[in-house]
Amino acid sequence: MSDHPAAGAVRPESGLTDDDFSPIWADDDRPRIPRVAAEREALAAYLEYYRATVDLKCRGLTREQARTRSMPPSTLSLHGLVRHLAGVERWWFQQNFERRDVPFLFIAADDPDLEFDPPSDADFAADLAAWRAECAVSREIVAAHDLDDTARPLDWWEDVDLRWLLLRMITEYAQHCGHADLLREGVDGMTGA
Repeated sequence: MSDHPAAGAVRPESGLTDDDFSPIWADDDRPRIPRVAAEREALAAYLEYYRATVDLKCRGLTREQARTRSMPPSTLSLHGLVRHLAGVERWWFQQNFERRDVPFLFIAADDPDLEFDPPSDADFAADLAAWRAECAVSREIVAAHDLDDTARPLDWWEDVDLRWLLLRMITEYAQHCGHADLLREGVDGMTGA
């Protein structure tokens, strides 16, 4: 059974057509979110969908386009957003949940904005690869734990379980996928859900 009626067809219950919805990118290969799923599967699917959305919004960009701050007065760029998300993946899954002794990514004591404000010589392709690598490590950590497993994040006074962490990451990505939509549209006019 398909999620979509024939192109241009009127949906029988709502009366809506494809023109009433956001366009879909021609090369959209994001994983489908299951409509009925167990808790772990649903949480993982939503997080993977949002990660894939960031990847999709960065696809085909030149180094200069990725660095473009296309929504003034904001200074955010897709390159800075990718660096931030790489750091967020490492911070929550490795440094906080598993308490691994790994260095911060893209953060320096003398330059706290290094994450969102890449230096002029920063390599977008390398930083995108670093984000993808951090996502892969995060997936391994999730696979190694039950949803009820707990950890005490750095500098916190209470424990969190893996379920909480996955929900936290879903909200982080949902927020930044909205930013990525606007940034990409500002760079080259590409729009779509």
